[in-house]
Amino acid sequence: MTDIREKLDGIVKRFRELEERLSDPRIAADPSAMRQIGKEHKELLPIVQLIRKLSNAENEIHELEELVDSADEDDMRRLAADELEGARRKREEILGQLRRALLPSDPRDLKNVIIEIRAGTGGDEAAIFAGDLFRMYARYAESNGWKATILSENPLPIGGGFKEIIFEVKGAGAYSRLKYEAGTHRVQRVPVTESGGRIHTSAATVAVLAEPDPVDVHVDEDDLRIDTFRSSSAGGQHVNKTDSAIRITHIPTGIVVSCQDQRSQHQNKEKAMMLLRAYLLEREENAQQERIRDERRSQVTTGDRSAKIRTYNYPQNRVTDHRIGLDRPLVRVMEGELDPIIDELTMAREAEELAEVD
Repeated sequence: MTDIREKLDGIVKRFRELEERLSDPRIAADPSAMRQIGKEHKELLPIVQLIRKLSNAENEIHELEELVDSADEDDMRRLAADELEGARRKREEILGQLRRALLPSDPRDLKNVIIEIRAGTGGDEAAIFAGDLFRMYARYAESNGWKATILSENPLPIGGGFKEIIFEVKGAGAYSRLKYEAGTHRVQRVPVTESGGRIHTSAATVAVLAEPDPVDVHVDEDDLRIDTFRSSSAGGQHVNKTDSAIRITHIPTGIVVSCQDQRSQHQNKEKAMMLLRAYLLEREENAQQERIRDERRSQVTTGDRSAKIRTYNYPQNRVTDHRIGLDRPLVRVMEGELDPIIDELTMAREAEELAEVD
């Protein structure tokens, strides 16, 4: 409690400083400084309002405690004790709101996302599962009014699967919800090619990248090698007749991206550049996180079946998220009903961050 009190005192002190600066005529004459100070003032205002509510609640508790100790009549003492219990609950609610308000916000939460699904262990069955995951996310996007667009794909000839598929999801708050999907997803089921009815275990990896703004990452054109090739995707007759697909290699890092699902070379290059910036931004942010933390908690990069965040068990009609020990009906999840899982993951992450605030 002492640590959070010190933080709250520091916030109030900073807020008062900002108010003084906003009333300074010299600051008022500088539009840039006014914007910067006004922005910080606006961000701190709701926190300061909660701090004031907390102070009022604590004053009320103090007065009720004195009343309980000094009341001569039993009825008055019981009434004051009931009010004291309610005031203490109110204080805890305000403290909870304050802790959540103090959590660092993720500036990427409002961004669109780029999702990459790769087949892992399990051969064609893993690729078919990758296709199932893609359709699950496409349904989830549709249910939220978001738009999913394929950027690149390497499909199986049959079965609706993908060795790899990369797609963009555009919509308000898409990253804030889908960021928890990053990791290895494992499936247990009888493949259609299995004549003996044996259950197989396969895996696919999901990477979730925040779509960068052009200003987020500077890319030097001299660092790029750009190649064109003929599209092999099922993108329509037009793309199959022209060398419209684009492959971009970022020479300093060795990152290679491609896009072949748009109808023109210019569109494919634009999408490929967006994808490259997303990878470079992710690389930069991971390097920063590595300096702060010993490990990334939100991404699992291996495609091995043993490293998993979620298991899709078809014989038992159950999906289990291993990070929070939550089971959900498989049919509903595959139809895109992901909110119950994502809600629980969000609350679990919030609880971890609240513990750090304390």
